[in-house]
Amino acid sequence: MAFSPVVAVFDACILYPFHLRNVIVQAAVDRLVHARWTDEIHDEWMRNLVANAPDLSVERLNTTKRLMTIALPDATVSGYEKHVETISLPDPGDRHVVAAAIEAKATHILTWNLRHFPARVLKARGLVSQTPDTFLADLYDQVPNLLLASLANARRNLSKSGLSAEEFLDVLREQKLTQLAKRLRGHVGDL
Repeated sequence: MAFSPVVAVFDACILYPFHLRNVIVQAAVDRLVHARWTDEIHDEWMRNLVANAPDLSVERLNTTKRLMTIALPDATVSGYEKHVETISLPDPGDRHVVAAAIEAKATHILTWNLRHFPARVLKARGLVSQTPDTFLADLYDQVPNLLLASLANARRNLSKSGLSAEEFLDVLREQKLTQLAKRLRGHVGDL
């Protein structure tokens, strides 16, 4: 059976942490997932990051956003606003994420905030929400060699920090990618 990447909207909370953003965006660059986001999602993670890490400049984050757009030119969703009012969620501030998923014809929303995206609401729209850990662990189960190669690429992206494979595995654990890290235990040499 051939592997077919899903279309997934990346919630702001998974783009906020540097290392998780590196891993999940690299997976999209390597065509293991079709990433989707909006300018509103970018604004949210960037605004929160600047608020919590004032030493980071807005210019640097705008450069990151620009590079993400260059690497994944089809990822930015527009025209989703018309769906916002039709969506009812525990946090109305998250409706734009579901609206983007509808407009993008996505099947997944990747988020740490599963309770913000009730399964019954998403199911009615042909969507599921998953944590990045569950999503990446499932990818490993489907296409282990492809995911290992993508993770090795993500580690190479960190050339300035020079993380060893074992240190990179520690970073994945720190990013709460525990299911994935367990699957990778015997593959440190492949990272």
